[in-house]
Amino acid sequence: MRKQFNATLAVLLLAGCVDRGMQDLEEYVAEVKARPPTPIDPIPQITQAETFLYIGENRRDPFMPTEGISDVLAEQIEEGPRPDPSRRKEELEFFPLDSLRMVGTLDREGRMWGLVQTPDGTIHRVKAGNYLGQNDGRIISIEEERINIMELVPNGRGGYLERQASLALGERS
Repeated sequence: MRKQFNATLAVLLLAGCVDRGMQDLEEYVAEVKARPPTPIDPIPQITQAETFLYIGENRRDPFMPTEGISDVLAEQIEEGPRPDPSRRKEELEFFPLDSLRMVGTLDREGRMWGLVQTPDGTIHRVKAGNYLGQNDGRIISIEEERINIMELVPNGRGGYLERQASLALGERS
């Protein structure tokens, strides 16, 4: 009985593979070709951008930041604090200040030294007057709990401002 069932099933499956022709496919293709074409959307209109003609007779030159600034401000820019471009950079100036960590102090012969760790784990000994951080930060003083720093940061007008910062013992700045 089982053999007869399997044989019947095989005949039915093979019957599905008989070539009936492609009549229905050809009819469908002919029907699609006979449909009227759908219209294409029109090309969108491109609006012309407004042009602006810059006439700099009575206006400040946008590429010269110091022109048009008051004389007092211009003097402050020229006379204010500036980094020394001829000074050789110290090793700790290649690291952002917030990536450095104070890990301790050392008191030798009446002089206080700070111990600063870099992101790669190297510990450096620093004293007042050394530089660290990427903003020309000069160490002002070293206390047991912190290293006090004076940084020079750009003021956005061509000059620099002094800004106090510090590294506290055991935490990143």
